[in-house]
Amino acid sequence: MPAKSASASPSVTAPADVARAIFAALEKRDLDTAMGYLTDETVDTFVAIGEYRGKKAIRGFFDELLAAFPDFAMTVERVVGDDTTAVVQWRSSGTFSGAPFQGVEATGKAVEVRGVDVLEIIDGHVQRNTIYYDGASFARQIGLLPRQGSGADKALLGVFNAVTNLRRHLH
Repeated sequence: MPAKSASASPSVTAPADVARAIFAALEKRDLDTAMGYLTDETVDTFVAIGEYRGKKAIRGFFDELLAAFPDFAMTVERVVGDDTTAVVQWRSSGTFSGAPFQGVEATGKAVEVRGVDVLEIIDGHVQRNTIYYDGASFARQIGLLPRQGSGADKALLGVFNAVTNLRRHLH
C-alpha cells in the first residue's frame, strides 16, 4: 500500500482515533499506513534516544527497529484524548536478533518495554509525538548495561562515583 501524502487528509481526524489507527498499524507492522498520519514536519522525540524530524526520518527509525527485532510486537493498553492531543499507553516486546539497533549489534536477548506516547494532532496529522520509556531498562535487557544490582552494576556505579568525586576535588 503506498504511503499517504502529507497533504492527504486522513479519514480519521479525532486525536484519539488517529492514535488508535497509528498504533493498530504498528501492531500489524504496517508502516505505510502508520506513516500516512505523519507529515514532513512531524517531530518524534524519543526521550531515551533523541529526536527524529519528518516522515522519512521517523520511518527510518521504525524500519531499523523492525529489522533489529524481527518478532517485534506491540499492544496498546490505553488511549485517551481531547481536541488536540492523544496519549497512548503501550507495551512492546521482541527479541534483539536481527540487524543492529542504534549502533548496537544484536545480542539475541528478549526485551519487554512499557511506555507512553503523547501525540499532538491537528487535522488528522501528527505534529509532534513525545515518547517516554525506560531507556536504562531497555539497555539492561539487551545487555548494553549490566543487570541492576549485579556485581558489574555495583562496580560500574563505584567507578562512576569515584570519577565524579575526583572531578569535584580537582575543581
